[in-house]
Amino acid sequence: MTDNPSVRVLLVDDEKLVRAGLRALVDGEQGITVVGEAGDGAEAISKTKALSPDVVCMDVRMPNVDGIQATRVLTERHPDSKVLVLTTFENDDYVHEALQAGAQGFLLKRAAPDAVVSAILTVHQGDSLLYPDAVRRLVASAAPDTPTKPGLPMLSEREGDVLRLIARGLSNAEIAGELFVTVETVKTHVTSILGKLGVRDRVQAVIRAYETGFVPLD
Repeated sequence: MTDNPSVRVLLVDDEKLVRAGLRALVDGEQGITVVGEAGDGAEAISKTKALSPDVVCMDVRMPNVDGIQATRVLTERHPDSKVLVLTTFENDDYVHEALQAGAQGFLLKRAAPDAVVSAILTVHQGDSLLYPDAVRRLVASAAPDTPTKPGLPMLSEREGDVLRLIARGLSNAEIAGELFVTVETVKTHVTSILGKLGVRDRVQAVIRAYETGFVPLD
């Protein structure tokens, strides 16, 4: 037996077949337990309040309340429940909106089974699944003619290194390998970065890095 509790997952999609497929893929796999399902954003909000899942796998295009609206509400009301957005295309415009709403990552619906499991575990562990190109486009489109502000002098040199690697889409484990430090050391740096920048998660930290010119948009 393991002392680590299962990652509790809520599946949100308006298609029952998709939910059934996801449940079959992940329920009980590597310590993941599906605790509930929802057919739209409103039900997702209600189920999250009732079940307190660790990760919410959130579809985007749904009737009534869509996934973007639901993600925004969950980010504000239930920050401990991480949102992993289900999207059809890597360049889907909804990716930008989901970033702004507070999603922790993105999962392609055509992803392989092991990638689905990995995505859920990654988000649960506090990492973000970033599409660096999508983040850059988001920042560039938000203020294309606005001069960048000064960099981020409050960060130490090593924290700066970590933030640049986060902006490349690397996980904590990959950053640890790049910098020849432990994963726990990386987590400590990430926590410090978020605190110094006053942001809620890694995605927002990367956005700040681009907005200030600390990481070049090109």
